[in-house]
Amino acid sequence: MNKSSIERCPPIDAEIYGRLSERVGRCHVDLRLGIEHDRESWIFGQGRSFFHIENWYSIHGLIRFALRLFLLHGRGQDNARRILIRHNELDIIGLPVAFDGFKLLHLTDLHLDAADGIAEAHIDALSRVGDYDICVMTGDYRYKTFGPYQRTLEAMSRVREKIAAPVYAVLGNHDSIRMASGMEDLGIRMLLNEAVSIERCGATIWLAGIDDAHYYRAENLEKATDPIPAEGISILLSHSPEMYRHAFYARFDAMLSGHTHGGQICLPGGIPLMLNAHAPRSLCNGPWRYHGLQGYTSPGSGTCIVDVRLNCPPEITVHTLRKVQ
Repeated sequence: MNKSSIERCPPIDAEIYGRLSERVGRCHVDLRLGIEHDRESWIFGQGRSFFHIENWYSIHGLIRFALRLFLLHGRGQDNARRILIRHNELDIIGLPVAFDGFKLLHLTDLHLDAADGIAEAHIDALSRVGDYDICVMTGDYRYKTFGPYQRTLEAMSRVREKIAAPVYAVLGNHDSIRMASGMEDLGIRMLLNEAVSIERCGATIWLAGIDDAHYYRAENLEKATDPIPAEGISILLSHSPEMYRHAFYARFDAMLSGHTHGGQICLPGGIPLMLNAHAPRSLCNGPWRYHGLQGYTSPGSGTCIVDVRLNCPPEITVHTLRKVQ
């Protein structure tokens, strides 16, 4: 790292900085680090993001108190540790025959260090999944939006041992770019505005991933799509569903997201009180379609703010690709 880089961004291990810069460019790394530093300053300095519900931790205590008052806290905690396995089909025009039936295991919003038992709940769920070809993860591995992340990586290492397939992932708005190298040391291929080809029996599809578009606005679809042929079948990993319109015009066939938690605490019938995404509500939980783009926004397998779920069970999803004419 040169002197000018050191002056402009918070301290970072030189080896990690070098690895990231080689991958995604010095400018992107410096920008991401700078915004992370600003976020931490705003939180502790009670700036414009201090009053966001994810960062105002005294509010979290009030929510827990209210849940206990109505005898919902314990039940909500039990719900949060009962991760469901859901199945979804993605019908893709022009999908190579070799990929008909190809399965993607989708995890998102794990928040592994949120509370005791969360990592264990994921390990139990993974033991019940069955067969799949690759695993994709769409961000938010850490509980807080700032601070240490070593506990997250330690929990992720235990979860990763239970995933019997190649893993591809993107960062969320709770994740530091410093975590990327640690994730890759666990055998998780991070996609930081990048794309990789997936080959099977001589056929190819493309998997692209963008950096967080919700808070950091660090996505770069142009860079992520550079290696993808114009007629190539492609799937986009984006932490938030907010990129749905851009993904359609960038010619992606499918888009997988998380971020919204499906509301996490919902009214009876699964009606969310809050989704925290600049996207139509119909695109914020479960399968959806925008013109020719298929999407799926998972409610995620972890919890944020408080470690409870009500009327919105956590899930990990198995997506099966299907060829259509």
